[in-house]
Amino acid sequence: MINDIAKWLSASAHWHGADGVPTHLKEHLQYSLIALIIAAAIAVPLGLLIGHTGRGSFIVVAIANSFRALPTVGLLTFFVILISPHIHSTGQAPYLLPSEIVLILLAIPSMLTNTYAGVDAVDPAVRDAARGMGMRGSEVLWRVELPNALPLIFSGIRSSFLQVIATATVTAYVALGGLGRYLIDGLAQQDYPQMASGAVLVAVLALAIDFLLALIQRYAVSRGITGRYSRKVVVDSSAQKALIAASPTT
Repeated sequence: MINDIAKWLSASAHWHGADGVPTHLKEHLQYSLIALIIAAAIAVPLGLLIGHTGRGSFIVVAIANSFRALPTVGLLTFFVILISPHIHSTGQAPYLLPSEIVLILLAIPSMLTNTYAGVDAVDPAVRDAARGMGMRGSEVLWRVELPNALPLIFSGIRSSFLQVIATATVTAYVALGGLGRYLIDGLAQQDYPQMASGAVLVAVLALAIDFLLALIQRYAVSRGITGRYSRKVVVDSSAQKALIAASPTT
């Protein structure tokens, strides 16, 4: 099977045209990015608000538990039946909106819970110190709580993005594009190398996106919060001690 996958991926015919890998890769990324951006616009501000005020934490638990329990394919079918007949348009439009709704619902829980947990976990002494310096509530949120919560927020975004990329394959079930086309079409044609190659492409895309987000997180989060600054200080101190020990005595 490995040889069959390598042969399928190396065939030039699979990398050109409307059914080529670049085309479906672009579609897959479009579906995923649209869902992630909308979900982040909903989940991150809501998580910041709940974490900052301490009110409505039950909303986080309810959303996290209920949304994660939703059956993706069943929900997609339901929304297609409910929404598509009311969209009088040709092409992918009748199926794109239901698919994006499902992906958004899938992406919200991780970002919401991690954002809330990140803000809620900020040391109360840090908040008190910020208020003692004259900061108002909004300043405490944006200048103290948000920077300290960034590692967990990024963790939620990365988790949501990976889930969306993996689940976006089901959009091919309702005649959309994306890398899921190779799985659905391969199953219909009993072309198992095509199915396996599609799965490999989705996995590689997920790993590439996670690496990119990890790189962004490395430079977006303060070194003092991640601990990289303290490690650097230890290394520098050790280096200074070594230089002092190695220097000739007078």
